[in-house]
Amino acid sequence: MSGAPFARRLLTVTANEDLGAYRLLRVADPDGPEPAPGQFSMLAAAEGWGGGEDERPYLPRALSVARHGGGESQYLLEDVGPGTRLLCALAPGEPLWSLGPLGVGFRPPAGGLRAILLGGGVGIAPLAILSDSLPAKPSILLGFRDLAHASGGAALLGDCRLASDDGSTGHHGPVTDLLSEELDRDPAAVVYACGPAGMLERVRAICAERAVACQLALEAGMACGFGACFGCVVPRRGGGYLRVCLDGPVIDGAELERVDAHAGAPA
Repeated sequence: MSGAPFARRLLTVTANEDLGAYRLLRVADPDGPEPAPGQFSMLAAAEGWGGGEDERPYLPRALSVARHGGGESQYLLEDVGPGTRLLCALAPGEPLWSLGPLGVGFRPPAGGLRAILLGGGVGIAPLAILSDSLPAKPSILLGFRDLAHASGGAALLGDCRLASDDGSTGHHGPVTDLLSEELDRDPAAVVYACGPAGMLERVRAICAERAVACQLALEAGMACGFGACFGCVVPRRGGGYLRVCLDGPVIDGAELERVDAHAGAPA
C-alpha cells in the first residue's frame, strides 16, 4: 500500500463540481504518493477551519479517494455538518490541508473470481477508483435514498444496477436485495462494499451465509488517521479490536464480529 509522508501537505483545489446531491472535489496533488483503491486522506480547509472563538475546532475529515490521475485526487462530498459544509464550499484556487493516502485498501480478486462492487450513499466513493483498477468489468450495485442522490452516484460509477429507499429509481428496497440475487445466480465472486453500517453488516451476514469472501470499507470518526488515538476501533472476531484507520479501512468481513453502528459512511 502507498504510504503518506508523516506530515500534512498544503494543496490547491482545482474544481468543486455538482454531482447530483453530492459534490466532487478535485485537488491538485502532483507530488503526493499514488493512493491504492480504498485508501483515504484526512482533509481540512486551510482557512476558517474551526468553530469560532472559544469553540472546539473541527477535526479533519477522513475521505476516501474516489479517483486519482494526472496529478489530481478526487473526493466525493456530501454536506452533512459544518466540516463537510466548509469542504463543499471550497472554490478553485483555494488551499486545502491533506494527510494521506492512509490505511489499508482493497485487494484484487484471486483465482479468477469475479468482482461485485456494492455501495450505499456517499460511501460509494472508493468503489470508483477500485473499478478503474480491475482488469475485468465488475458488477456494480448501488443504493441511495432517492433519485437525486442516485443520479450523482450513477454518474460517478457508470454502468450499474440501482436501488432506492423511496422507489424513485431502480429496485425499491435495500441494495443488499440485489446482492442476494447476484450471489444466488453465481456465488463465485468477491464482494467489495462501502456504505452505511447497517448495509455493511447485512453484506457481511449474506456473504458469511454463502461462504463468499467480502472486503468491507469501514468509516469511523477519526482524530489522527494513523492509529495513535484509538478512537476508531471495531470489535474483531475472536476478541480484541481493529483500528479502522490503520488495520483498515478495508477489512475482511471474516475478521469482524459485527459491523458496529458507528463504522459506516453516512447514507
